[in-house]
Amino acid sequence: MENLFNLKNRTIIVTGAAGLLGSKICQGLIDFGARVIMVDVDRKKIEILSKEIENNNLVNGHSFIVDSTKEDSVKFFLKKILKKFGHIDGLINVAYPRNKEWGKIFEKINFESWKENIDLHLGSYFLFTQGVVKQMIKQKRGNIINFASIYGFLGPNFSIYQGTKMTVPAEYSVIKAGIINFTRYLATYLAKYNIRVNCISPGGVFNYQPDIFVKKYSHRVPLGRMAKPDEMVGGVIFLSSDASDYITGHNLIIDGGLSIW
Repeated sequence: MENLFNLKNRTIIVTGAAGLLGSKICQGLIDFGARVIMVDVDRKKIEILSKEIENNNLVNGHSFIVDSTKEDSVKFFLKKILKKFGHIDGLINVAYPRNKEWGKIFEKINFESWKENIDLHLGSYFLFTQGVVKQMIKQKRGNIINFASIYGFLGPNFSIYQGTKMTVPAEYSVIKAGIINFTRYLATYLAKYNIRVNCISPGGVFNYQPDIFVKKYSHRVPLGRMAKPDEMVGGVIFLSSDASDYITGHNLIIDGGLSIW
């Protein structure tokens, strides 16, 4: 049964690889034998991640600087990957592109900024997915995982943000809801090619938010705390492996039970 989770010889691309979740996901995939293609636009962060993986004696990490919001950048990268490795077994979209206006309350969102943020985030998922799918269709196999959020299907409780400078941007809810249904669309569209498509919706992940927020948020969660970044890894390994062979179009919610009450 342990072989169900074995990812040996699988080439898996992770976008947003140097981010809070992406970095943990990359290391977890490598631990289970995958060849991980780590993609990020932030040169400094991807270099730090590469060094960490090297220091941990993990040999299957390959880093690339790619702007996931630029069509030419994505196409050039995918062409290079196929030439080097010959196949793509998995894609995990974790990238979180946004502009400098991100994070404003609803009344202060500029319309141009609204359009740009939706285009950046959803557009990056579209570009990478479309490019990878073309190869997966030829292979007649593949596996795609998109990262959404509980705020893609739940309304935010704004009371937990009181006393902080934080909020849930309206664009975020729209984007994450779009990713969930984009996943369902692709799952049905690509099923005939033996390509599975699922998504993961994390709850709040601890990232040194203000204490007042952490306390209020944790009070709403049955498990009594925010998620740790590495607690997303198990879901990724499961959905990437043969253990989930009959699962497609699913939204795996990892939120400590927040959404059940």
